[in-house]
Amino acid sequence: MPSLDHSSNTAWTLVFLAWVLATVSTLGALFLGEIMGYTPCQFCWYQRIAMFPLVFVLAAGLFPFDPKVIRYALPLALVGWFLAVFQMALVVGLIPESVTPCQKGVPCSELQVVWFGFVSIPLLSVLAFSSIIALLFSAHFKGSK
Repeated sequence: MPSLDHSSNTAWTLVFLAWVLATVSTLGALFLGEIMGYTPCQFCWYQRIAMFPLVFVLAAGLFPFDPKVIRYALPLALVGWFLAVFQMALVVGLIPESVTPCQKGVPCSELQVVWFGFVSIPLLSVLAFSSIIALLFSAHFKGSK
C-alpha cells in the first residue's frame, strides 16, 4: 500500500473533518425533523438536498483518498451555503418574506428552535456549510503543495 506524504495526509484529515460535519449536520436535521417533529420550511429542504449527499460524496473520496472529491463536494457545499445565507438574511429581516418561495407551510423566517437566545437552525446551517467550505478549500491547498 503506498504511503501518503504529509500534505496528502493533512488533506485527508481535512476532508475527513468535512465529512464528520456533514454527517453530524445530516443526523441533526433528521433528528429535529423525524424525532422532534419540527417541520422544515422549503429553504431547509433545499439545504438538506445540498447537505445530505455530502455525507456519501466525501466518504467515497476518503477510502482510498482521492483529492478530486473536493471538486464534487465543493459545489454542493457552496449551493447550500448560499441558500443558508439567504435564509439567515430572511430571518434577520434583510430580505422580505414575500420574496421567498415559502408561501405555503412553515414560513422560512420562522425560528422553531432557538438555543442560548441566539443559536437557531438557520445559523447552524450557515456555520456548518461555512466550515465545510473552509475545510475543503484548506484540503485543496494542502493537497496541492
